[in-house]
Amino acid sequence: MQGYQYRRLSGFVTALVWLMTSAVGSLAQTNSIAHSPAKGVRLDATSFESVAGLVDWKEEPVWGKVIVINGFTVPDDFRQWEIVTKLEVLVPVEFRVLGVMYMNSAGFVPEQGTERLMVRLKVQGARWKIMEPIVPPHVGQKRMLNYVREALLQEKDGARQVALAALQAELRKAKE
Repeated sequence: MQGYQYRRLSGFVTALVWLMTSAVGSLAQTNSIAHSPAKGVRLDATSFESVAGLVDWKEEPVWGKVIVINGFTVPDDFRQWEIVTKLEVLVPVEFRVLGVMYMNSAGFVPEQGTERLMVRLKVQGARWKIMEPIVPPHVGQKRMLNYVREALLQEKDGARQVALAALQAELRKAKE
């Protein structure tokens, strides 16, 4: 019985992190305690509304920046997690960071490294929810490039087009 609960929790965490970082919107995700939290879902959502049921906070802060990543790791082995109670766990998530994109200036600052977070999940009702930390969006490089490409196609102002094109080049260069 206890192993089954950990597998469900493990599946949820993976789905939670996966959604935070990838661009596959067609897959249905759930934060039901019947599913493992190791399958992660928050990082690649297209809007706060799409993940509001997965987090404990009511509004996403205005960040002004996005952490651009090229991957993440969530251990499948629940023995690497901190089990607080049957209904609360701390799960380590490690991000491979490429840099920071600042929204107000459309600027990208390369800051390659690893960021490790302990994500606290807790059952509320019949659902797992992220309790903390509340961090700026961690977005995969491919998704960020697609976002900038779309903005570039829609932009009519020449100066903004130049800034977006420069941003696109910096984001592409970051993976080298």
